[in-house]
Amino acid sequence: MTKRSPALASRLIAALTVTLPLASPVHAQTIEPQRLEQSVRTLASDLFEGRAPGTVGEQRTIGYLVARFEALGLEPGGPDGQWVQTVPLLHTKLGTAQKLGVAQGGSTTPWTFGKQVYLSTLQPKDSVAIDNAPLVFVGHGVSAPERGWDDFKGVDLKGKVAIFLINDPDFEAAKGEDAAGRFGGRTMTYYGRWTYKFEEAARRGAVGALIVHDTPGAGYGWNVVISPNGENYDLVRPAAAITSLQMQGWIEGAAADALFSGAGLDLAALRKQARSKGFRPVELKGATLSAAFPVTQEVVKSANVLARIPGAKRPDETVMYGAHWDAYGKGAPDAKGRVYRAGANDDALGIASLFEIARAFKAGPDPDRSILFAAWTAEERGLLGSEHYASNPVWPLDKTVANLTIDILQTAGKAKDVILVGKGQDTLEDDLARFAAQQGRVVTQESLPERGLFYRADHFSMAKRGVPVLLMMGIAGASDLVEGGRTAGQAWVDAYTGQCYHQACDVVDETWKLDGAAQDVGLMLDIGRDLAGSTRWPQWKAGSEFKAIRDRSAAARR
Repeated sequence: MTKRSPALASRLIAALTVTLPLASPVHAQTIEPQRLEQSVRTLASDLFEGRAPGTVGEQRTIGYLVARFEALGLEPGGPDGQWVQTVPLLHTKLGTAQKLGVAQGGSTTPWTFGKQVYLSTLQPKDSVAIDNAPLVFVGHGVSAPERGWDDFKGVDLKGKVAIFLINDPDFEAAKGEDAAGRFGGRTMTYYGRWTYKFEEAARRGAVGALIVHDTPGAGYGWNVVISPNGENYDLVRPAAAITSLQMQGWIEGAAADALFSGAGLDLAALRKQARSKGFRPVELKGATLSAAFPVTQEVVKSANVLARIPGAKRPDETVMYGAHWDAYGKGAPDAKGRVYRAGANDDALGIASLFEIARAFKAGPDPDRSILFAAWTAEERGLLGSEHYASNPVWPLDKTVANLTIDILQTAGKAKDVILVGKGQDTLEDDLARFAAQQGRVVTQESLPERGLFYRADHFSMAKRGVPVLLMMGIAGASDLVEGGRTAGQAWVDAYTGQCYHQACDVVDETWKLDGAAQDVGLMLDIGRDLAGSTRWPQWKAGSEFKAIRDRSAAARR
């Protein structure tokens, strides 16, 4: 894509954008709720077809984003002066199961896709199959020598299907158990994430991996697990780096209980055993899994959109803002007949926030440091767009001052506090507290650290490379709302995550009150503006797993 935005995007803006009065220079530097809502209504409209990567909806979205950033006066921030960074993606979708079930005790129990089990594949093949593969329970599947923990004990998983528990070994640990406090208690580490478990199974040569679903441990219900409907995405990888897993996915809780019971095992008892350092993998004797699916697979060229305000004094130093433009595209009609899962909050509202932060920066003096606005692709498919950028950075990561990510904001009104995700990671949390105080607000630590939200948004791709990060995510805890307090804040979290997260009902409706979201976006603006006008570098705190990575590039920032 050239520097000039396509005619299609210009027509989209003219057709879809209701013009608001131009803001005065003073008010242009505040975040206006009505402008946020205007952009969200546009991006979540049916014209964009749910913004799935590799679709017509993506083409329209990219054109719209480029035109909006260009209209705000930003410059292209991508490779070779382009607005976009191409992200090649492998897109797979399982067809109707040709075979799916467990042989056990001389008989075969058929499974229904989406009911007892949910599967997908990251194999670039036209079909995938697992034939009578032995099943092995590996507890939480954690190999963490630095914490004195190994769930595998050298057991060979080649040709087998590994069954994992979600979350960390200490998620349910009682005082006195080996695991208690070893992995941060209720705060999930990366070892607790499903991505780690699938990666570990592949590293050990398994042909398949299943995670036992439970809502408290996963942080979301079965409806969220099955929402991709057999689709999956990955970065295009060389043959030597393709996963060994033919299929990966989840087994529903009651189905898992029945499977273990059929093998003469008590899953509840095994859960307790998995909290012991002495735990060893347990084979489900006499039980094998067979599954075969046709696969539709293609390589699609998706894109990150990158826009930039060059720094006036130190343009080689970059403050990065990020949000993801993608959602879940088209699916089965919901109760109201809606087919597009367009993610009005997740994360059209984040993209709208980038526009308003950019508008505020352009209304003020030029920043000393450069500001990069990144609209990522394929976050919903595993943080793939941001991961591609982090592996192929356009602007050096050792001179990226910070990544400030916005991914889901609370839409229930003004709050007395702001929710911090990832307490104790870096000094950006101190900046958050300082600027929140200027708004007359306080910082509240996330109330659901077991959901591992610190590892579930695009900032994590930068954190893994040592860039200090801050995530604003409204579902991280119950806000203390001005109207209704924390009870009302929890009711909002429960309603959104329980009903509309990744579903077609994630739309703008009459319940939205964006003055609270505007407060949170204003905090991110204030933090970024402060960083952009200073010479300081945020630091990882002692004990963070990312500190040593950043320290290795310290000479570049002297």
